[in-house]
This record gives sequence, C-alpha cells and structure tokens, in this order.
Amino acid sequence: MEQRAPLFTPVLLVGCAIILVSFAIRASFGVFQIPIADEFGWARAEFSLAIAIQNLAWGIGQPIFGAIAEKIGDRKAIILGALFYAAGLVLSSFAITPTAHQFYEVLVGFGIAGTGFGVILAVIGRASSDENRSMSLAIATAAGSGGQIFGAPLAEWMLGFMTWQSTFTVFAAAILATLFLLPMMRAPSISKVELEESLGAILVKAFKDPSYTLIALGFFSCGYQLGFMTAHFPAMITEMCGAIDPSGMLASLGVSTTSALGAIAISLIGLANIGGTLLAGWAGSRYSKKYLLAGIYTCRTIVAAVFILMPITPTSVIIFSIAMGSLWLATVPLTSGLVAYIYGVRYMGTLYGIVFFSHQLGSFLGVWLGGRMYDTFGDYTMVWWIGIGVGALSAVLHIPVRERPLGAIA
Repeated sequence: MEQRAPLFTPVLLVGCAIILVSFAIRASFGVFQIPIADEFGWARAEFSLAIAIQNLAWGIGQPIFGAIAEKIGDRKAIILGALFYAAGLVLSSFAITPTAHQFYEVLVGFGIAGTGFGVILAVIGRASSDENRSMSLAIATAAGSGGQIFGAPLAEWMLGFMTWQSTFTVFAAAILATLFLLPMMRAPSISKVELEESLGAILVKAFKDPSYTLIALGFFSCGYQLGFMTAHFPAMITEMCGAIDPSGMLASLGVSTTSALGAIAISLIGLANIGGTLLAGWAGSRYSKKYLLAGIYTCRTIVAAVFILMPITPTSVIIFSIAMGSLWLATVPLTSGLVAYIYGVRYMGTLYGIVFFSHQLGSFLGVWLGGRMYDTFGDYTMVWWIGIGVGALSAVLHIPVRERPLGAIA
C-alpha cells in the first residue's frame, strides 16, 4: 500500500512560525493609531497614510521577493525580508514627523513581503504533496491568524508600561529571532520539466489568460476590507461603540474600555479565522475553489452590511468579529491554491505575488480612505459601505474563472 505523504513537515512548521510573528506585528498597527496621533497632534489621515504606504509597499515587494526567492533561494529572501522589517520598525521608533513614518513604512512593507504569505506559501506549496497542498496552505495561513490573536492585545498591553517607540523596538527583535529557525526550512528541488519553462514564458501565458486577471481583481476587495479593518477597526470601536457595562461579562474579564475592546476584536477575528481558514483549506481540496471564493465574498458582504446597519454595541462587535473572522483569511489558501493549480508551483511565488499586489492596492485604498473620510465626515460609515460594494463585486468576478490547469486552457 502506498504510504501517504506527511502533512506536517519542517518546512510547514518553520513557515508557520515565521508567518505567525510577522503577522502578529503587522496586525498590531491599528492599536498605534490613537497613541501616535495624540502624541504629535496629527490628523488621523497622517498615520493612516503611513499604514497605507506599508500595505502598498508590501504589495509591490511581494512579486519582487517571490522572484528573489526563485532566483537566489527562499531562505536568502526571508533573511532580507526580516532585515527590512526590523530596520523599518527601529527607524520608525525615532520618527517624529508624518513624512518620516510614511517613508519608513516602505521598509516595513518590504519586510512583510519577505516574511509573509508570498514567499512562505510558495515554499510550502512546493514542499507539499498534491493531496496535502490545499490543507498545508490553509495551516500556514491560519498561523497568520494565530499572530493576529495576540498581536494587537500584546501591543495594547505593552503600551500600558512602555512607550510605542520601545514596543516597535521589541517587535524588531522578535522578527529577527525567527531567522534562527531557517536552517530547518529546506524545500525540495524543482523537477527538470518545471525548470525548462522560464518565468517570462509562464508570465506571458498568465497575463494572456482572462482568469488570472479576474483572480487578481477579485483579490482587490479582500485587501480593501482587511486593510481597512486592521488599521481602523480598533479606533472605530473605541469611538463608535456603545459603553461597556461595568457589571457585565466583558468588564469581569478585564475589558472595561472600548479601546481594549477594539484590540480584543482584532484578536477575536484572528481566533475565528483559524477555524475558517482550516475549513477553507479542507473544502478547497474537495470542491471548486472559485465557487468557494465567491461564497466567502458574498458572506462577507452580508455580515458587514448587517453590522453597520445595526447599533454598534459591545455584543454586536463580538458577534461581528467572530463572523467576519471566520471569513477573514479563508480567501488566501483558496486564491494561492487556485494560482498553483492553474499555473503550477514552479513560479508560484511570483505569480501569487502579482495577484497579491492587487490585494495590497485594495489594502492601500482601504487604509488611506479610512483616514481621509474619517477626517472629512467624522466617522467610518462611508468607507465601510464602499468596502461592502467592492466585496459584492469580487463575488461576481470569481464566477467566470476557468478552473483548469494552464495546459488544459484552450
């Protein structure tokens, strides 16, 4: 009887650890919105633009780091990414002007590109067997949610006894510490058949394929929604949520302010997303990925619309966070798996990186519009409805995608 390939490998475990730390730091940036704005007397749009630039740089850097990994090696690309990440965090801790923060967030964005999904998922995708690939990508994506669970609350807790500058420095040390795990991360060599097809040739084929364009456009709305919420949801809850009952369950758990609830909301999203992402990975190996993606975007649209139409209360925040969390990064293993299935795993890092650039364009717009419209209208309602609209559009865009390997596409 043929022995089944193991699901959990050193490549998967190390990849999960790096993504977990990288995303814990990245998910915490929304917590710094109010402290930094208050210290320097900035408009909300100033630090929002810094986070937006971070997301855009992440998107620009993703295909670049994917190509670096495919040309000179995965581990070298990850080391370079960690160095960019740490440098950006340390330099940001000394920044006292909006322009400086915005400039240094370019380094942070490149750092996330080198230590995040694009490079890591490509390595894991190549190291996984065909039957395990969808689930392996889901587990690695869920690791990002694991980081999100404690990233924002950890930052909120650290801000209680140290400055935001010191917190950034500690985070820089944490991302560098993950490099000690790299010796265990060895992806298998590429087959001779895969080596024969050049990156340029596969890019030409992908760009000529309308399905590739639809996948990229569909991922735009995912970036818009996630970018906006990661950067602005804690501040939105702090200012727009009803008061927490001092005699209620939340207060008894130590959550006595809407500021703390905002950080907990991000954590709950991450916690719920572990289950949602693993379920997406399981379903992606059994059912049509494009229809699963269309369903996820449809559910996101409904959940977001119901939340904003109702009064924002501590209870509605918790329910929404769990519901949205179950759909949060469920798109990532399905989108990356769809790219790998149609176009192969040899250049998955670059091909997924280009699709992810569309995601980050959406993220940039969501973060920047959040700050701009807040300063204009005094709340986040308008930018929230834009997110609902692009989510509905994304659900429609995935329906025509031709879910067949590239060689089978006429």
